[in-house]
Amino acid sequence: MVLMALDHTRDFFGASGMNPRDVADPALFLTRWITHYCAPIFILLAGTSAYLYGARGRSTAEISRFLITRGFWLMVLEFTVVRLGWTFDTGLDFFVTQVIWAIGASMVVLAGLVWLPRAAIGAIGIAMIVGHNAFDGVTASDIGMHGWIWNFLHEPKLLTLAPGSQLYALYPLIPWAGVMAAGYALGPVFLLDAKVRRRLLLDLGAAITVAFVVLRLSNVYGDPAPWAVQDTTLSTALSVLNVEKYPPSLLYLMMTLGPALMLLALFERARGDLAQWITTFGRVPLLYYVAHIFLIHAAAVVLALVVIGDAAWLLGGLPSAKPAGYGLPLPGVYAVWLMVVVALYPLCAWFAQLKRRRSEWWWSYL
Repeated sequence: MVLMALDHTRDFFGASGMNPRDVADPALFLTRWITHYCAPIFILLAGTSAYLYGARGRSTAEISRFLITRGFWLMVLEFTVVRLGWTFDTGLDFFVTQVIWAIGASMVVLAGLVWLPRAAIGAIGIAMIVGHNAFDGVTASDIGMHGWIWNFLHEPKLLTLAPGSQLYALYPLIPWAGVMAAGYALGPVFLLDAKVRRRLLLDLGAAITVAFVVLRLSNVYGDPAPWAVQDTTLSTALSVLNVEKYPPSLLYLMMTLGPALMLLALFERARGDLAQWITTFGRVPLLYYVAHIFLIHAAAVVLALVVIGDAAWLLGGLPSAKPAGYGLPLPGVYAVWLMVVVALYPLCAWFAQLKRRRSEWWWSYL
């Protein structure tokens, strides 16, 4: 979650002309690359949390109902409060399906899957993750008038909802729902003895990571863009890591989830002030997500007014290109990121304590 704020700070504060996928700029590329771990971990652990929710004595019907209501709640938030934070605009001209929508929609899918045996849920999830790149050649235009459905499922595209209103289907559902289903199937691992759990997570994560390296180097399957030899060894290595997030390719998910499982095992024993400080954000993920977008966006408006005397491009539904002269160099982006995270801590700590004291059912939706 802390890394996620870095990515969004770069979005708003990065200088015009920055290309975060440029392998010739290692510092910028790696700043973007490290944040790739955020969305897959969020969605995997959302599935795991759903399993643990049911493991506390809930019936399948209760699990399914919670996932449906929680899922639709998150999708509504994406198109209302979260959209307002990204655009500072109350009109209806532009919408985006981003990570909150993906989590919500995947929960609705999982609400149907939970009626199946856990092994079947895991198999379906893995099939969605592994197999979806086989359909990279299929486009919405191939399907015809109902092609827009494919845009929500697999092929990101800017869609026209009505005259003057557009929606960017950015987070396709098939692979993300697969990740959540896989996370649900992984749930029992987190009920095992700690030593056994850590060993399983380390072994599974290492196996996925090794498989990523082998499959990526082969350039056979798993990502629409093969890696290529570059001018330098470092740039070539970055080309190997330059995999597709929209939609998340098999190799993207292997590259992120493999190391993530190992880190889950290693971080489980983390103690001390820093671990406690970071954990506070994890206790209030929705508040943190919404608040950090509003704060970063507001700070960007201030910077634009100070530097170029105009922030109109930051106050509209459809995002526009950054004007010349706007933005900070990468060290400045990192400085703003740290200030944002520190500034959000008191609010998150207060809200975490408040949630701990309250027992009403609706607090679970916040």
